[in-house]
Amino acid sequence: MNIQIYLMGIATNTDLTISYHKKNLDNSTLLTLYKNMCKPRMIEEKMLILLRQGKISKWFSGIGQEAISVGVTMALNKEEYILPMHRNLGVFTTRDIPLFRLFCQWQGKLPGFTNGRDRSFHFGSQEFNIVGMISHLGPQLGVADGIALASLLKNKNTVTAVFTGEGGTSEGDFHEALNVASVWKLPVIFCIENNGYGLSTPTHEQYNCKNLADRGKGYGIESFIVDGNNILEVYDKVSKLATSVRKKPRPILIEFKTFRMRGHEEASGTKYVPQELLSTWSKKDPVLNFRSYLMNLGILNEASDNELKEKFTKEITGALKKANAEPKIIPNRSKELNDVFKTYSYKESKEKDKTKEIRFVDAISEGLKQSMSKHSDLVIMGQDVADYGGVFKVTEGFVEAFGKERVRNTPICESAIVEAGMGLSIAGMKSVIEMQFADFVSSGFNPVVNYLAKSHYRWNQNADVVLRMPCGAGVAAGPFHSQTNEAWFTKTPGLKVVYPAFPIDAKGLLNTAVNDPNPVLFFEHKALYRSIRQEVPTNYYTIPFGKACLHQTGEDVSIITYGAAVHWAMNVLKKHPEIQADLVDLRTLCPLDRESIISSVVKTGKAIILQEDSLFGGIASDISALIMEECFEHLDAPVKRVASMETPIPFIGELEEQYLPKERFEKTLLELHKY
Repeated sequence: MNIQIYLMGIATNTDLTISYHKKNLDNSTLLTLYKNMCKPRMIEEKMLILLRQGKISKWFSGIGQEAISVGVTMALNKEEYILPMHRNLGVFTTRDIPLFRLFCQWQGKLPGFTNGRDRSFHFGSQEFNIVGMISHLGPQLGVADGIALASLLKNKNTVTAVFTGEGGTSEGDFHEALNVASVWKLPVIFCIENNGYGLSTPTHEQYNCKNLADRGKGYGIESFIVDGNNILEVYDKVSKLATSVRKKPRPILIEFKTFRMRGHEEASGTKYVPQELLSTWSKKDPVLNFRSYLMNLGILNEASDNELKEKFTKEITGALKKANAEPKIIPNRSKELNDVFKTYSYKESKEKDKTKEIRFVDAISEGLKQSMSKHSDLVIMGQDVADYGGVFKVTEGFVEAFGKERVRNTPICESAIVEAGMGLSIAGMKSVIEMQFADFVSSGFNPVVNYLAKSHYRWNQNADVVLRMPCGAGVAAGPFHSQTNEAWFTKTPGLKVVYPAFPIDAKGLLNTAVNDPNPVLFFEHKALYRSIRQEVPTNYYTIPFGKACLHQTGEDVSIITYGAAVHWAMNVLKKHPEIQADLVDLRTLCPLDRESIISSVVKTGKAIILQEDSLFGGIASDISALIMEECFEHLDAPVKRVASMETPIPFIGELEEQYLPKERFEKTLLELHKY
């Protein structure tokens, strides 16, 4: 590509194609802006050489877009969070992240930010108030909402800036995040880098409007178009807007017009880009134009420019040498497994003598209310959870007790709200998010399994988020309000999954879920809400995860189950007193109480696993495999699994009863007992 966009060696582009207006900026600030653009440019030039030499695996170039990253970062205070993308190297360098650590990150060395577990800019750093992207792009925007919400709740008067590309604006997360930010008046600056292409797809195939900034109008958000190659325009505009937003919190949308001078990543090339476009935009190079401007003003000269570049060359070379000398990571199985979750030292809060008989739903409500009192930084979010009290009335009266700031109705934006929970956690707060029905979590599936679950493993940032999941059949709610979808999440490392069967467990486990700094999916069976009553301690207490409850003991068979199925099993055992069974209520599915399962099966020699979910791919299969692997020599009969039919959940009662495994469980249990 014969286009002069590089700094090292040549700089012939002296005719200005960008109009600069210095305004009241002093020479020191102008030089700093230039230095901060030069540094990432020179790093990138070196990375392209290393890529060709096979010394790094991949590179997403931001050459030609430096003014946006640098201008936005310099306009924000260092304590304000920035959420960049993979072309925003200038954010990292302007925040003065040591080059040694950056180079280690890109080479998968231990002093990087992800312990070799992720590449490129897929990392964050609390030290530098930077939260890097994930490849799914969209969640970044909702996470920024959460960080900004924390700023509001803590009265910090700070701004959060988040980046996306024009391609990313096509994702649903973009629309959800803007809507939430607008409704809640969050201090977020949404930065769109419109560089002409989403991978190879040009803008006219990405959206059908003249300017992406126009979308702000639909959300009631102020929006602006800025020349993304003009560092002074970027810095001035963002500085003024940031100052304004700190005083009057609200979201802002900025579309930065720029161009991607290299491929999506280096392997893709630029053959799909018309040469005239490349030629036109090469003349608008932000670094070379600003260099010429400063030289024309006498602020910069060849000698001082060369001195600056020699300084950066030395810094880059030295950091690379040091990074190269770092040994390759030695795999440590224990460390990998231990880092999936943030370490949590369970602290028991014991039950007291005073109890009262309450329903399952009341236990959930009481536990949540006591957790809200215990944790002043806890926020409840969900559809209709405020004045209405939620569709199941779990949070009824909570607004009066804790206020609308902490008990927040949300738009129907499951993805953005899960992401906002992640943002609150990054900002040091807790959240409990009610999925109106567990079925609806599918609309927020990506941030659950790809952001919440993986964040601590990737860069040691925990996700202090509880998702409450009303679930289950038996109430004639049909295929979209009745699923028991726990298996979607037990498969995903980094998530804890809780599924209580009794009020006393529901309250204690929910309190533990809130205390635990890791993401917890807390399943609550709707059919149990008002049908099950129990004496429950009135005070605050906790129950540890990973400890099953043995409701009955016997020598004949081990029944392993959880949720509403515990009650089905108990009813069958009452009907058949001749069967002396261990009834193991798992209570939590991740972590799983393997020891209780194994010890019971070793004792009885027979095992039947009952789940409400359909059979194939459910947790019963994994438990069955566990028993076969660990207890094979003790088994006197085949391990049995009983589950619902392999169909969606039907609506009408007769079909629903057929779908559920109650009768099949009784039949299978009797057969196993006789075996």
